[in-house]
Amino acid sequence: MKIFVVNAGSSSLKYQLIDMDNESVLAKGLCERIGVTGAISHKAADGREYKAETPMPTHSEAFEAVVYAMMKSDAKVIDSFDEISAIGHRIVQGGAIFKGSCLVNDKVIEQISELGAMAPLHNPAHVIAIKACIKTFGDKIPQVVVFDTSFHQTMPPKAYMYALPYDYYERLAVRKYGAHGTSHHFVSDRVAVLENKDKKDLKIITCHLGNGCSITAVKDGECKDTSMGFTPLDGFMMGTRSGSLDPSALTYIAEKDNLSAADINAICNKKSGMLGISGVSNDNRDIAAAAQSGNERARLAIDMQRYQILKFIGSYIAAMNGVDAIAFTGGIGENDPELREYVCENLKYMGVEIDKEANKCRGKEVKISTENSKVDIFVIPTNEELAIARDTLAIISK
Repeated sequence: MKIFVVNAGSSSLKYQLIDMDNESVLAKGLCERIGVTGAISHKAADGREYKAETPMPTHSEAFEAVVYAMMKSDAKVIDSFDEISAIGHRIVQGGAIFKGSCLVNDKVIEQISELGAMAPLHNPAHVIAIKACIKTFGDKIPQVVVFDTSFHQTMPPKAYMYALPYDYYERLAVRKYGAHGTSHHFVSDRVAVLENKDKKDLKIITCHLGNGCSITAVKDGECKDTSMGFTPLDGFMMGTRSGSLDPSALTYIAEKDNLSAADINAICNKKSGMLGISGVSNDNRDIAAAAQSGNERARLAIDMQRYQILKFIGSYIAAMNGVDAIAFTGGIGENDPELREYVCENLKYMGVEIDKEANKCRGKEVKISTENSKVDIFVIPTNEELAIARDTLAIISK
């Protein structure tokens, strides 16, 4: 059984074709610059590649390019649509409507669209991609949506409620929803496997650190709290997102500079975070290089983010009354040994002891704590596509 997994952005389309009989990736690729020029890079499991620059004014043309790559190019992996059993879509925001994954229909698409204001950089693009996917593949192949917010639905009210007038929760469903849930779920399950314990017997903190970042407290196999909030803007500073801050700072700026709500939203989501502080880039690698060359603002951005990450981890240790394991994942989490060492060195009070040689790893699954460490520390590459494929299989198998 083959499942096609789609992760769409406003100008990009990442995909994988997964054989669920052995959970192997048959092919994966990326369409980028959709709506501008258009390019696709596609790679089969045996190493064959197909790359092309082709007009992609919309996601429909992007899917057509993917179909050509998978079925007709020199890196083809299937002969027809009939070999695809289902299509799984990653959706960032499911709000209070979607408690879990579900089959796509017109109502579901409409509801995802209605939640667009809560994930303005993601949900609108997901809707466009779903419609384009149906246009390309037809409606005979079942399509499933898997929500980043689903894993966080187990949070108790004391964790997800805001101290605002209760009417806003009842009338507008304003509360914490979190994000990156698919990744946190996959990584926490993987920790349990590596610990050789039932996940219901573990207290785990998962750190998904990339251009977007979030940290989640997982106890008894369930999310108990997470750093992102009503939207993915909340939490600690990220590539271009500010993270948590005093709302009065925003109203002050808006009044002084005569800015609209849309202006403030753009500043906080697209111009802040590591980019806003460093003035260099939103890419961790560029900022690290600038800091090494003596750029003080780049150094400050790194110091701020690491400090905030440490504070969230510490707060979740307190919230769960301890921790058994901490896992780092995502582009930064998997590839920044200095960040991991900083966090672990500041958790010595918990009995954390890091193996500095093991911590030199990048992008691979490794236990980086010593045998004497009272908390196990892991680097675990996330696999959101496989998690989406597993959920998709479960839904169509019901």
